[in-house]
Amino acid sequence: MTDPVRMVELWRGGLLESWHLGHAAIWSADAGLVESWGDPGAVIFPRSSCKMVQALPLLESGAGKGLSSEQLALACASHQGAALHVGKVGQWLSDLGLAEGDLRCGAHMPADTAERDRLIRAWQQPCQIHNNCSGKHAGFLMLSQHLKAGPDYVLPDHPVQQAVRTAFEDVTAEASPGFGIDGCSAPNFATTVAGLARAMAVFAAAPSGGSVRDRAAARLVEAMMAHPELVAGEGRACTELMRAMRGRVAIKTGAEAVFVAIVPEKRLGIALKILDGSVRASEAAIAALLVRLGLLDPGHPATLKRLDAVQVNWRGIQTGILRAAPGFP
Repeated sequence: MTDPVRMVELWRGGLLESWHLGHAAIWSADAGLVESWGDPGAVIFPRSSCKMVQALPLLESGAGKGLSSEQLALACASHQGAALHVGKVGQWLSDLGLAEGDLRCGAHMPADTAERDRLIRAWQQPCQIHNNCSGKHAGFLMLSQHLKAGPDYVLPDHPVQQAVRTAFEDVTAEASPGFGIDGCSAPNFATTVAGLARAMAVFAAAPSGGSVRDRAAARLVEAMMAHPELVAGEGRACTELMRAMRGRVAIKTGAEAVFVAIVPEKRLGIALKILDGSVRASEAAIAALLVRLGLLDPGHPATLKRLDAVQVNWRGIQTGILRAAPGFP
């Protein structure tokens, strides 16, 4: 086992104040593992970074044949719970003859400020459609209907989750050592950092006219790149960095500082995990890798918000800088 490496540092007053360790891997659909930092064999939970994998059975089964690219983006999303997201997921459920109560993801206050404030002013509680995973769960419900399976689609032995596990192990080319229950109550299957990168390379290399899996993967990637505002939301790294790359790359974050990237033009998949779970570090690390590959402009405002990011205090005084550690990437 290889030790994790220092990936991101915070400097203040000319001194190193904090640093973040992690693992990362770049997988080529043609050449396998081409680069790694730390231990590519480290076992992790991908969390929400693998939602496109969880959506594969929806398309491969034929259940999602008629879905729009917006709905497919929402199936892969960790959205803000903005009115845009809530409206589209709510309509999707209605089209299925279902309602908010059929979801099994639970409710939480939306991250979107405008929608949160609207709820507070109206003395309303958030519903399950506000959950950042509600789009994924709408897809699960659609697949469950197609399979004529029971309503508790998040149970590990439910046909929906069994189909997800099969797809997950196929694209990672690894038998998952187990699962944990995610924040949205669905099983989240563990894999290695390299396995997750390999899965992203499968998506990166999928031709739109290939096999059933190829076509499904290509549709999901195209949907994510076409609708970055649905995959996350305004101000979020996934949305802003995908916009900055102008539809060339699909990226997705996951809880506890996991990040992945799908690079069709280079047939590459990228996966990384920051050990301390720091979001600022995972965003900086994925930006650094994308800059190194020539996919992201280092001077773009979306990049500078996360990499070589100047820190300021409440009076606007510069206090430090967040940057990639020497030697990474």
